[in-house]
Amino acid sequence: MTIGLIVNPVAGLGGPTGLAGSDGVAVQQEALRRGGRRRAGDRAVEALRVLAAAWPDAAVPTAAGPLGEDAVREAGLMPQVAYVPAAAPSPVTTPDDTARAAAALAAAGATLILFAGGDGTARDVARGLPHSPALPLLGIPAGVKMYSACFAVGPAAAGAVAADWLRSPLTTAEAEVLDLDEELLRAGRPDPRLFALVPVPVAAGRTQARKAATPASAREAVRRAAAGAVDRMRPGVRYLIGPGGTTAELGRLLGLDTSPLGVDVVTIDADRNSRLLARDVTEQQAFEAVRDHDAQAIVTVIGGQGFLLGRGNQQLSARVVAALGASPLLVVATEQKLIDLAGRPLLVDTGDPALDLRLAGHVRVTTGPGSASLYPVSAASAAPTEGVPECV
Repeated sequence: MTIGLIVNPVAGLGGPTGLAGSDGVAVQQEALRRGGRRRAGDRAVEALRVLAAAWPDAAVPTAAGPLGEDAVREAGLMPQVAYVPAAAPSPVTTPDDTARAAAALAAAGATLILFAGGDGTARDVARGLPHSPALPLLGIPAGVKMYSACFAVGPAAAGAVAADWLRSPLTTAEAEVLDLDEELLRAGRPDPRLFALVPVPVAAGRTQARKAATPASAREAVRRAAAGAVDRMRPGVRYLIGPGGTTAELGRLLGLDTSPLGVDVVTIDADRNSRLLARDVTEQQAFEAVRDHDAQAIVTVIGGQGFLLGRGNQQLSARVVAALGASPLLVVATEQKLIDLAGRPLLVDTGDPALDLRLAGHVRVTTGPGSASLYPVSAASAAPTEGVPECV
């Protein structure tokens, strides 16, 4: 059994910089201009170090340079370069490079492909793989949206699944690869579309479900949950309102023109009058807005997945959340979203394992005026490397 690796070096650039994605050279250049940092390689290294702890002599078929080779070497494993981009040694890579790398890894004998990126990367990897026999893949979450069901809950979880795969191939299940038109997404009209069905290792607690949309019939429950969150807002506090349908309804109840899928800075006064201090902020702007202020982030639950942080709201970075103080999150969701999780915990994936562990435990989830549920929270970065996964 052999684990292959592909890294999309520009994945996730657009999240912390408020661009709702990273597709296209122009968007990537704007993200870098705004101070965006490449993190997909770091996330891949985190996953591979878990694999290396179990299989220190493992050889990993991969693509040259930042497309995978660099991460394999940094994790202490042996890269076997199966694909070199035509533009090498230039660091610029394309979606076609990702697809060609996937085909090359399949030809090199990989039996499971790990890829570091988001939904767009998943689509490109699936495009490059042979359809028969279908080759299993698993995403190391490093993008912005990650609506698809082919991702691990965090890098450590991906590494743990890979290590288990080398011991004995796991059962696989068909998972959906979804992606969105980012221009529509930035206009507030998310429309996930199915691009492929791929086999993914089954590992309870280590792999995520696809994002589930909120049905139109739940609109009144969304309004009630948002109204409950408004009731909990305190005068003088600076609130970072994250993306999501429930938080968008909260903005409407406050009478503010909040961004549909960005992060906004809001406050209310003693007379309950609201004020929009900043709209659609970057990670840097969010940090500056809350530093040295009494502040809190208002976040909702991603339906079907349970994520609070790390999926589509990367502006709420580890340093931003740490700056919010002892009670950083005001969580709002409908009761049905919690029921649909079927007992699975809510998840946080800030990129800082120590902070994720601090956030783990239980959180109060506001579900309406005067109503709330106490619900468990797990650190996605703390998946065990062996045995049955447990909530942290």
